[in-house]
Amino acid sequence: MRKYEQYKRLIKFVFSFNAVFFVVVIYWFVWNGYYNKIIEAPFWRKGNWLMVALYAALLALFYRTYGGFKIAYLKKGNLIWSQILSIIFVNLITYFQIALIDKKLHPVYPMLVMSVGEFGIVALWANVFQLIYRRLFPPKKMLLIYGDRPAFHLRDKINSREDKYYLAGAIHIDYGAERIMEQIRGYDAVIIGDIPAHERNQLMKLCFERSVRTYTVPKISDILLRTSTELDIFDSPLFLSRNEGLQIEQRIVKRLCDVVLSAVGLLLTSPFFAVIALMIKCTDRGPVFYRQDRLTKDGKVFSICKFRTMIQDAEKHTGARLASDHDDRILPVGRFLRRTRLDELPQLWNILKGDMSLVGPRPERPELAAEIEESIPEFAYRLKVKAGLTGYAQVYGKYNTSSYDKLKLDLTYIRKYSLFLDFKMILMTPKVMFMKESTEGVKEEVEEKSDFLLF
Repeated sequence: MRKYEQYKRLIKFVFSFNAVFFVVVIYWFVWNGYYNKIIEAPFWRKGNWLMVALYAALLALFYRTYGGFKIAYLKKGNLIWSQILSIIFVNLITYFQIALIDKKLHPVYPMLVMSVGEFGIVALWANVFQLIYRRLFPPKKMLLIYGDRPAFHLRDKINSREDKYYLAGAIHIDYGAERIMEQIRGYDAVIIGDIPAHERNQLMKLCFERSVRTYTVPKISDILLRTSTELDIFDSPLFLSRNEGLQIEQRIVKRLCDVVLSAVGLLLTSPFFAVIALMIKCTDRGPVFYRQDRLTKDGKVFSICKFRTMIQDAEKHTGARLASDHDDRILPVGRFLRRTRLDELPQLWNILKGDMSLVGPRPERPELAAEIEESIPEFAYRLKVKAGLTGYAQVYGKYNTSSYDKLKLDLTYIRKYSLFLDFKMILMTPKVMFMKESTEGVKEEVEEKSDFLLF
């Protein structure tokens, strides 16, 4: 592995270039061989190159947005879906671009055939790349260093990426820094879990000193620090944390976007409302909508509106709890609605009313939030902005992501907020809507019994 390590970035660049090149070549043949021949004023040389360059630029933009360039970073299925979704949007834009140029609509089937061909190229490319990359860069043998906070969820996450990592062992921080450093010699990398700050800092310095590749789980204070503004007005580096939430102009523009986009969204999705309502009624003849108290900015309670996906009175005997894998309370149609997140469409009305925003932390139930805050008091930090239909934690996390990790993701959004980030989250939402892993239910947690574990 070390033999090719210095060429890793170059290899990734070559494969990223090929990921765009082969798709653009297919478009070149379709444009030059069909559409350019049927428009009233055909393009010549420079015009053709301009059309191809514009297609390539759009493709690169969407690849960058959806993660199509994150080769060897995303799972193979995720990478393929990122590129396919990018191609779908680019081809839609390109079709209407051609229609505007010729001032009329043209047959769609050549664009559809082109899309299918591009999907095939993407799938083939991803599988070939995965095979070559795996041989050049085998999974890293890793050692997990953990503390008193259970690390089973971190172990499971690492093991889910067997194409990149091989978690060969785990050791408790109580073994001491020097003894741990001796253990590290037999590994390619180390992952430092949620351990006390003093011990973590000591380990990070030792790993830096001995050139050990290190992955570190950030604490909440790390999130606040890395999203601060760097000041260079003194000869000592300073980080400024204003801690004020969104500025007045940001709140005004965000609210304006919420009103316009939610109103348009309600108009465009109204046919779905009728179909979904009929499906729910035909299931058990119960109510179509489900209302529930949720928290938004500054702890304000509001009534959220969603399509009902569970049996009536689902929590009558169990009380408030998150849905789990294979939850028998979920209706058959409810599984489809939850998997595609169509159950959340009525929240557009909450956004129009001003209870929520299009982008923000997931609105939590007051009783569940109070329960979480008993062990994580900082969980209330999420309430510095309005709750959102989609958001940073919804896009980059999962339904069953731990509350502590959701808090870190939400704080990252709040601290890095910009209108561009909001639009990026909106564009990213279609990608996660159809990814099964994003809607997985919570799993039963088990405590680890041993101080030193081999996996």
